[in-house]
Formats: sequence, C-alpha cells, structure tokens
Amino acid sequence: MENLTIDWTNLGFDYIKTDLRYISVWENGEWDNGVLIKDNTLCIEEGSPALHYGQQCFEGLKAYRTKSGEIQLFRPDENAKRLNNSANRLLMPEVPIEKFIDACKQVVKANERFVPPYGTGATLYLRPFLIGVGDNIGLKPANKFIFSVFCIPVGPYFKGGMKPFNFMISDYDRAAPKGTGAAKVGGNYAGSLIAQKKAKEKGYADAIFLDPATHTKIEEVGSANFFGITANNEFITPLSPSILPSITKYSLLEIARDYFDMKVIEGDVNISDLDKFIEAGACGTAAVITPIGGIEYNGNLHVFHSTKDVGPITKKLYDTLIGIQFGDIPAPKGWIYTV
Repeated sequence: MENLTIDWTNLGFDYIKTDLRYISVWENGEWDNGVLIKDNTLCIEEGSPALHYGQQCFEGLKAYRTKSGEIQLFRPDENAKRLNNSANRLLMPEVPIEKFIDACKQVVKANERFVPPYGTGATLYLRPFLIGVGDNIGLKPANKFIFSVFCIPVGPYFKGGMKPFNFMISDYDRAAPKGTGAAKVGGNYAGSLIAQKKAKEKGYADAIFLDPATHTKIEEVGSANFFGITANNEFITPLSPSILPSITKYSLLEIARDYFDMKVIEGDVNISDLDKFIEAGACGTAAVITPIGGIEYNGNLHVFHSTKDVGPITKKLYDTLIGIQFGDIPAPKGWIYTV
C-alpha cells in the first residue's frame, strides 16, 4: 500500500481514488450482502435505465476526525431515510437503514488512512448512490439495482475563513411543481447547470431558484437550502414540496431553537420580502453554511448584513454545527455515530 502524500491543509473538493468502496446488488427481490472492492469503475449493461431514463439517486455525508482521534459520522440515518424517499419516488428498492449505515462505516474503516487529521478542517466525504441497471430498453423500472458507497478526502469549503457570496435570481426552474424537487436525483442537478453557468458568467457565486408555480418565492440556492435571519431573532427557511430537505438545514433549525433560543419558521420566503432579513445564507453538506452577502433581482443587488463580512448569528450557527460534527461540542441525542 503506497504512502499518502496528501497536503491535508490544501485539499479541494476533487476526486481522489481511495482504497476500497462498497457495492451491493438488488436482484430477484432482495439485496445481496454487499462487498468491499478495489476497482473504482462500474461495469453495467448498455440498456441500464440509469443511463437512459435517469433512474438513479444519491446522497452526500461526511466522516469527521475528532480531537481524540475517533472517527464519527453525522446523522447518517437521515441520509438513509432521504435516499429511500428518493428511491420510492423513482420506483427503486429501498436500502435498509441498517445496511446503509453499515456500508458507510465499512467504507470509512477500510479507508481510515484517508480520514484527514483533526484541526485541518478537512473531512472524508462519502457518496452513496443507487442506480437502476440491467438489460432494458423500454421506459419501465429496472429489474436490477446497484447500491454503492465511495469516499474521498475533501478540504474545508472556505479556505482562509468564511466570507459572503453574492447570488442572482434565475429565470430557470429547478423542478416542476409536482416533480422530483424533493428527491436527490441527478436530473435535478443536470438541469440546473445552465443556470449556474449563466450566474457565474455574470460574476455571481450561483443561481437562486424561485418556486416553479408562481416565481414569487425563494426555493433553493444552487444545490443548497436558503435561510434568512430577522432582527426579531427568527430563523426562517422555505417550505415547499419541491425543495430537497437538507439535513444540514434541519440540524440548523434545531440548533437555532435549542442552543440560541431563536424562533424557527418554515414557510414562504417571498422574493419581495428580502428587507426583513438582516442575515442570509445557504446550507448543505459541502459548505455547511455559505453566507449570502447579496441577491441580485431585477437588476438590483439586495444586500443583507454585508458583502464583505459574515453576520454574527450566521457565524455562531456555523461554529456550533461544526463543533458538533468534529466532536468539540456535545451533540443532541442520536446525531453522532462512532465508526
């Protein structure tokens, strides 16, 4: 086994081949036991519904090295539940929660040397995915499925510290009103690439999508969930059947309420009501929180706290969640799974 020459403090979010990954096959109505393999390539049938009809979904979560050297996962049971919600939406078999968590633990243990040291800010990112395969050509569910988990070490999202980013409202829709917006399926992301490209060409970090039915309410920020903070100590985030339910967002809702006595609200966030927010951000697994400096809409940039400095409430929410994930702050019951 070759020695690692990874510069832990300068990792990005790029693919790195690790030692082993987990793979399991569903066929004839049941899952096999699953195995760890060295090969990082998949051999699938040319008629696989994942390739032609998008019958696939995925997840993202991280493993964290604590100060004592232990490795822990953050709420993997919630990722398992969300994967199964996506699977149900696309007529794929569920992966039992215990199997999902066991697969993640196996992959982390098998690639322990790739788990970044405590204090670097880096983590081990896990990518579970579920795809429909097998010989097929007609538009129908697959009769064979692959569930796999691989991992890569990734650096902290913010190099040199957090800073606000500006976003722009997109003319494109991320999802249909009764479509797959609440499922973590690849088609949602492929369809959003053009909006992201146009936003970046104009100098913005990413696009913000409005609700597809009325185009009056904020739904998602790129591939993350939106939140706003009011002067009345409220943490407000959109609620919609076409938003992917972010595990990070629901964790922040609990932290805001239970650690900082904030009033938490899930509801409509009208694009015309941005004035009520003194801070805003986007949240997800990769960045935890991306502070939003301003939002461009109809030619005007609406600035929240600042386009240069992170708001104090956003910063303390970020520090608390990161502290829990790395084991420096006691976690709510059931949030941490030791590997």
